[in-house]
Amino acid sequence: MAEPASMEVTEPLAPGEAQKSGVRPADRHGLLKHSREFLDFFWDIAKPQQETRLEATEKLLEYLRAKPKGSSEMKYALKRLITGLGGGREAARPCYSLALAQLLQSFEDIPLGSILQQIQEKHDLQKVKKGMMRPALFGNLFGVLALFQSGRLVKDSEALMKSVKLLQALGQHYNHLQEQPQKALVDILSQVPEAALQEILPKVLKPDLNSVLGSPEHLELFLLAQQKVPEKLEKLMGPVNLFSDENIPRLVTVLKTVANSVKKERKLPTVALDLLRLALQEDKFPWFWKEVVEQGLLKKQFWPASYLCFRLLGAALPLLSKEQLQLVMQGDLIRHYGEHMVTAKLPKQFKFAPEMNEYVGAFLEGCRGDPERQLALVVAFTSITNQGLPVVPTFWRVVQFLSPTALKGYVAWLRDMFLQPDLDSLVDFSTNNQKKTQDTSFHGPERAVFRLRKWIILRLVSIVDNLHVEKEEALIEEVARFCFFHSFFETKKPTSHIPESEQHFTLPLDGRTREVVCGAFFSLLQTLSTQFRLAPEQTADGRPWTYHLVQFADVLLNHSRNVAPLTAFTTQQRQAWDRMLKTLKELDTLSSEAKATAFQHLLLLVGIHLFKSPAESCDLLGDIQTCIKKSLGEKTRRTRSKATNPQELPWVEVLVEILLSLLAQPSHLMRQVARSVFGHICAHLTLRALQLILDVLNPEESQDEDDNVVVTDDSEEQLLGGAEDKSSDGEDSKGSKVSESEEESDDDDSDEEDRDGDVDQGFREQLMAVLQAGKALGGADSEDDNDDEELGDEAMMALDKSLASLFAEQKLRIQARKDEKNKLQKEKALRRDFQIRVLDLIEVLVTKQPENPLVLELLEPLLLVIRRSMRSNSSAKQEQDLLHKTARIFTHHLCRSRHYCRTAGDRVETLYARLERLVQQAGQQADSSVALYHFNASLYLLRVLRGSTVDKPARKAQKKEKASKDASSQPQGPEMLCKSLLPIVVEHVTSHTRPRHQVQACLLLQKTLPTRELRVCFKDPEWKQLMGQTLGKVTEILRTLGEAETKSGHQKDLAALELLNTLFRNFHHEKLTMDLTAVLGVLQSQQLRLQQRLQQGEHSAGSSRLHDLYWQAMKFLGVQRPKSEKDTKEAPQATQQSPVSMKRKKKGFLPETKKRKKHKPEATTQEAAAAKPEATSGDQPPSAGKKKKKKKKMKKTKSPALSQMNGTPAAKSPTPEPPAVSPSTPTKTPKPQKKTQKLAQVNEATPLPHQSPEEPVAKKRQKKLPQKGVSGKSPQSALPRKKARLSLAIRSPSLLQSGAKKVQLRKAKKL
Repeated sequence: MAEPASMEVTEPLAPGEAQKSGVRPADRHGLLKHSREFLDFFWDIAKPQQETRLEATEKLLEYLRAKPKGSSEMKYALKRLITGLGGGREAARPCYSLALAQLLQSFEDIPLGSILQQIQEKHDLQKVKKGMMRPALFGNLFGVLALFQSGRLVKDSEALMKSVKLLQALGQHYNHLQEQPQKALVDILSQVPEAALQEILPKVLKPDLNSVLGSPEHLELFLLAQQKVPEKLEKLMGPVNLFSDENIPRLVTVLKTVANSVKKERKLPTVALDLLRLALQEDKFPWFWKEVVEQGLLKKQFWPASYLCFRLLGAALPLLSKEQLQLVMQGDLIRHYGEHMVTAKLPKQFKFAPEMNEYVGAFLEGCRGDPERQLALVVAFTSITNQGLPVVPTFWRVVQFLSPTALKGYVAWLRDMFLQPDLDSLVDFSTNNQKKTQDTSFHGPERAVFRLRKWIILRLVSIVDNLHVEKEEALIEEVARFCFFHSFFETKKPTSHIPESEQHFTLPLDGRTREVVCGAFFSLLQTLSTQFRLAPEQTADGRPWTYHLVQFADVLLNHSRNVAPLTAFTTQQRQAWDRMLKTLKELDTLSSEAKATAFQHLLLLVGIHLFKSPAESCDLLGDIQTCIKKSLGEKTRRTRSKATNPQELPWVEVLVEILLSLLAQPSHLMRQVARSVFGHICAHLTLRALQLILDVLNPEESQDEDDNVVVTDDSEEQLLGGAEDKSSDGEDSKGSKVSESEEESDDDDSDEEDRDGDVDQGFREQLMAVLQAGKALGGADSEDDNDDEELGDEAMMALDKSLASLFAEQKLRIQARKDEKNKLQKEKALRRDFQIRVLDLIEVLVTKQPENPLVLELLEPLLLVIRRSMRSNSSAKQEQDLLHKTARIFTHHLCRSRHYCRTAGDRVETLYARLERLVQQAGQQADSSVALYHFNASLYLLRVLRGSTVDKPARKAQKKEKASKDASSQPQGPEMLCKSLLPIVVEHVTSHTRPRHQVQACLLLQKTLPTRELRVCFKDPEWKQLMGQTLGKVTEILRTLGEAETKSGHQKDLAALELLNTLFRNFHHEKLTMDLTAVLGVLQSQQLRLQQRLQQGEHSAGSSRLHDLYWQAMKFLGVQRPKSEKDTKEAPQATQQSPVSMKRKKKGFLPETKKRKKHKPEATTQEAAAAKPEATSGDQPPSAGKKKKKKKKMKKTKSPALSQMNGTPAAKSPTPEPPAVSPSTPTKTPKPQKKTQKLAQVNEATPLPHQSPEEPVAKKRQKKLPQKGVSGKSPQSALPRKKARLSLAIRSPSLLQSGAKKVQLRKAKKL
């Protein structure tokens, strides 16, 4: 339908608002023509969620594409979007603008001129009221932006010119729009062709330089014209020298303004980058950089301007040559950047370093073909130092983009700077705080050289450590040899055979620097040994890096005339070195064996440590070589001779002691090597060797054996961890002094508290003696005024000296106690670290040898560590790490392992005693988590005992003996343990414990009683007695069935019924004769309560399950569950309805012709309601006819059983009554009845009782159920259903009635 042209579209009411207003307004806008779905698109477009907006816009476009061209929906959509451009919600305007742009982009047949005209008409600035001026201005602005974003504006010259004029008009309203129209104009003109720009340029750019330099937008427009149409610009403005001296202040002002405008966006403005390009184009870059950037913006002391300069530097890197790079990297800007990196360390401070790293990384990655520029830039950033320390980190990751040539040059520059530090070539600076607190004696050139060399050596190691850096093998070897040589050797006479000897120092290496180099070397050695997994620790010739370093060390030792070790070797140490080389050659012949490779690696590392600690390593080398020879030649010697020296320790124990001593060193590399070697020798481990490891974990033993293993401090990690000198960081922070003073005051307070707490009685007595000696205290018995006279000056001076000496001694004693306490804490921390490292050996053992019987010896020591750590309540990191690692090894690698020891051998009795001990300890634990660990250990031992004592052949033999003979010998294993534990579990079923404990006891019995292995352990009388005890306990707990109010109590009822059903199944399977009268009575007494709780809906989640379990147990006792309990609920309601209501409710029901006619008539009178009908437990009553005679015969036999079932005395009949079961005589558990056994109904005709005259005729014609033998004690109305069923929900079933019913069933079948 066509829409009237005069229709104006405004935003309709929100969905649901029309209904709230009461009266529906007239449809003045034609909204009723459109669907609700179409109108909802516009509400979703204005929502703040981006996904919702985009989805709504896409759906709108799909909806409009399905409509014909020029449809009313398209017109409405355009008018609705144009109206939304100036809506009252500011957040909705850009949404409508974007939707309009996508609409115009999708439908190119819509002319832009008409859309622009509609925008101007809708948001007419001449007609709009003053209060609506701001929305109208934004409507025009967002309308032009929508035309531009559609991508069609630059192709339509007419619409382009109109849009430019509109933006110029909008630019006059600066109070509302500020610089947004001018920015939009620049963005539009940057996309137009050159021909269109030449035509538009005179209209938008004034030929006045003052106007150009008046705002960033005009300057950006000038730079755009200079870049795209320079001839037209020159004709318009003439020759313009933008970088003249008089224009510098205005350029700086414009750049400062634009820097402030992008402060939140944190991006580089386009005008700044265009100025840089113009300066490069006119060969005025040095002048521009010095005058505009360094002398202009940096002097403003304005951080947004500084960040603008940093971004300009990063963006200019790809545009500069090598000489220009050196220029910008030596000026004030780069020094200012270094100060920012040093001072910006607080968490909330803005840090420009990540952004600069992106600029540098992009530059290095883009010029990989120009290694000179790469090297120049990396060297320039490394040269930015703060009192000798470079500001870039040692792990600066941008070096991964360096080409191999540039990387090699960078390493050479670092090496030369280490040997011959040139502080003058660095861009060094000091912060303001450093200048204020600078001490010439402390901040000298020696300190700067030390800081620089420390950073350089760590930088070299980091380059090798970085996996992403492309480096050659020669470069790695060069760095490793450099670090090793300057760690342990010095040059006496240079030689060409050793290139490192030809390296000269301008400043000699001091002891601190050599320690740093030594620590860096071992960190490098760890990297070379453990990091390269693709070709692990291998060089081109297939040998490890440590082998090459040992060969290099041997060359250095042989050239004693040219080089000398810092610590000269003794004769014994040199012999140990030579023997090590000889053993290495012997191991080369066995390199195919993994054990030989591990031993070779261990020898190489200990040999290198010979230069660091000669005395200790010399002894270790001898012991290691002895162990290696014995381990590799063990099989040969055993075959030749079995005679051994009883006093000589086995080689495994010696090697374990060596590995423990290596783990005591603070070296991660030694830790990895010890793990590797132990993994190869753990198969030969002995009990005594394992005890050496366990003694470390045992706190009592480890404290006694502190003299055997000395734990050293982690000096290497401290040395390597402090890559930057943190002393300067404290100087840079303004709040450092305040924090230090607060810490000092806190220390003083703590000292005073310690001093007060450490005052003992001896000190008090000494103080009293000094005061009495000085006559400061008067006599106790004197009362004269002469006693109050003051002391003289000499006496006071003597007393002061005595008191000062006394308090000085006390202060020394307190300080000694504090030092001793700190020493003990440090030793404890070191001991915990050592125990954590020793746990590596335990982890290797349980991982690689889980079936070793020695693993069983780990249970109690690991539990002891867990128990001690959890009781300590210490928050120390070492204590927590020890606990977590021990628990992880114990739980995951030991108890939950798929493989375990299956050959206990002669340790079975020991394992039984240990199992008993663990169970007792688990019961004594106050913490449940600790008890759980003991329980897991017990289960692990049960697995071991079962796997080692009961295998398949033994089980078969056991079964044969059981079948042929009387079980004279009881089976051994976990079954016997379970037999011993069963009485305890049975007692816990009704013990006065928590309900969850009773639930666990019931579940354990439910799982264990049906097992055949357990049944074999019991004789028949014992088993029957156990079943009787369990049945009694369950009967006792069932007395409170249905009374639970909590979740745990409800779970207890469920577990008890499940256990009862398990017992019944066991009775039936083994044909046991048990007295079930007590159980039946208890269950019958709880039936009514359960039914009430089910009807009330209590515990609806588990009531049905509880009800099912109850009737399952009753079924075992011979009582069937009623088929439908719903009928019993609806029956009383059916009888209480009046005939009138029944007539009314008959509307809508099935007609009489559609109903089934073979249904049993219902009783509707009060006499019939007073009696209970007889029915079967689910059979449909048979119809009259052929079965009529059969029903009459069945009637006589059925009525006594039914009367007993209903709980009433049976009528006299010729059928003999079944014998009653007395509670004293045990009865055999009845078998559950099958589903096919059903009772037949009695269909005897009886006279109809008197009916009400108001009942319908159809009701009068219905037959009534027979009422013979039905008691009137519990009245019940007739069932209204077509299948009359007997409900047992409100009756009390009994075992006697069920038995009688069975007898009557059998007789009825015979008849």
